[in-house]
Amino acid sequence: VQLQASGGGLVQAGGSLRLSCSASGSIFSINVMGWYRQAPGNQREMVATVGSSGNPNYGDSVKGRFTISRDNAKNTVYLQMNSLKPEDTAIYYCGMISWNLNHYWGQGTLVTVSS
Repeated sequence: VQLQASGGGLVQAGGSLRLSCSASGSIFSINVMGWYRQAPGNQREMVATVGSSGNPNYGDSVKGRFTISRDNAKNTVYLQMNSLKPEDTAIYYCGMISWNLNHYWGQGTLVTVSS
């Protein structure tokens, strides 16, 4: 099973980016999909997750600015990031948990927000 993330890059403060992450391979049905990030010197933190019902959960620092969504048919999760701030700069990782409790991680995509 592989998770392939894309969409990172360099953007000015106030700008937007959209991240995508697709799962491929022999994978049992996905329950939870999510995005996490890690800035230099910091621990990895949860950005947003979405369960199979579609109900999202956001970290406090991104509420009102980021939107997570998923396409179950494609085993794909998206993260729309608006009003980006320099403190959003980090490596963003997608993660998924299957119904049989296997955890999967993507390789990470770098998001850099300049001031």
